[in-house]
Parts: sequence; C-alpha cells; structure tokens
Amino acid sequence: MEKGHTNNPNGRPKGKPNKLTQDARAWLSAVIDKNRKQMERDLKALEPKDRLQMLEKLMQYVIPKQQATTVEIDYSKMSEEQLNAIINTLLTNIENED
Repeated sequence: MEKGHTNNPNGRPKGKPNKLTQDARAWLSAVIDKNRKQMERDLKALEPKDRLQMLEKLMQYVIPKQQATTVEIDYSKMSEEQLNAIINTLLTNIENED
C-alpha cells in the first residue's frame, strides 16, 4: 500500500483525535488524578503571587476566555427622564463607594 493511503477513503472523522493524542490525554489525566493532593500541596507552598500566576495559567483550560465588548449609546435619542435616571444611578453608586 502506498504511503498516505488507507482502506478508509473518508479518513479520520473531523474533530476525532488520533490514537496517539487520545492515549496521551488519557495518560496525562491519570497522572494528574493520581497526583492531585501533591499538586494542591505544591500550590499552597508557592508564594501568593506565584500561586495566582499558576492558577491563572490553569484556568484557561477550564474557563473560556471572555471577549471584550463595547457598547455605544446614543444619548441624543434618550429622553430627559432617561438621562436623569442614568445620572441619578451614577451619583448613587458614587455615594455608596465612599
């Protein structure tokens, strides 16, 4: 058989990891699971700054990154009553911070 050709004309389905990747993930998952307590002790032994940096690095694997969003408001289309409500809310929030 020629290199690069298989008996499956469609190839591996999209999104399905190859066998090596699947095995590596299973092994790594087992290593992490078996060493969970030690990893927690190691994290606790780090200086607070280093611990936060490590947790930040690990979070990307469990919490999706959020996209920054911006909102543009056309205040010229708002009524005076709506604008006053916004101003009052902002002033109340500022007073509550003090």
